[in-house]
Amino acid sequence: MDLFPARIRLKRLARGFRFTEGPIWLPEQDCLLFSDIPADCIYRLTADGQVSVFRSPSGHSNGLTRDATGRLIACEHGNRRVTVTDMDGTLRVLADAYHGLRLNSPNDVVVGPDAAIYFTDPPYGVKPEQQECPVQGVYRVDPVHGDIRLLVDDFDRPNGLAFSPDGKRLYIDDSSARRHIRVFDVGDDGSLKNGRLFHDMRVPRRGAPDGMSVDAEGNVYCTGAGGVWVFNPDGEHLGTIRMPEKPSNCAWGDKDSRSLYITAPTSVYRIRVSIPGSGVALQAT
Repeated sequence: MDLFPARIRLKRLARGFRFTEGPIWLPEQDCLLFSDIPADCIYRLTADGQVSVFRSPSGHSNGLTRDATGRLIACEHGNRRVTVTDMDGTLRVLADAYHGLRLNSPNDVVVGPDAAIYFTDPPYGVKPEQQECPVQGVYRVDPVHGDIRLLVDDFDRPNGLAFSPDGKRLYIDDSSARRHIRVFDVGDDGSLKNGRLFHDMRVPRRGAPDGMSVDAEGNVYCTGAGGVWVFNPDGEHLGTIRMPEKPSNCAWGDKDSRSLYITAPTSVYRIRVSIPGSGVALQAT
């Protein structure tokens, strides 16, 4: 099956932002939420391109997702924490420290099939002298007790992450000079095992892997140098969605989940796809 309908084109929906990230579709409101990190704001974007403020200040939020009940989970890059917004609007802190040490600057976040929250914590938002955690980790927040567990500690700049459709594999990219995606098997206890190279994205062109999404057939869409790279479940590079500016993240949206919304420094784009997206966020209503 072709990944894109015939004669499909990339469409710019909105522009004029400072640096957009963290797109997440709200099916019950028929709109997209996304972060503008320097603007300290989360925006709402309707399918016809209307933009409004959803939350400001946002803690310089970066990655956004939703849990199985529809609550918004946010990586607050500036506040060095991960938060959840309850249905009544109450904002609570899920994670801001590990073993008494403040997190660096939580970057991206996904929810696993067991409702656990997985997030990455590179040091982009802190000065070297402010960093307390000695590693750039990948963490898991237990869905029942709220305990925080460090899963992987050998990343340089852990960034985007996404589950396979069956929830048995987790893809995580490293935006450092390594510029690669690794894939891990997810244990019954939520641990990550058998980490291995999924794809090396180093090319002469500038740009590192960043945000990721996976479609219903397991194809991986990862933003990187030149656009959004598409891989099959075996890590074969199928092609790249060429972009006029370096994309930062992507998420599925619209009623049929067959639109890929792409954030970039100044703009938000959309392209129609043939295979619908996959993920917990799509089921949250």
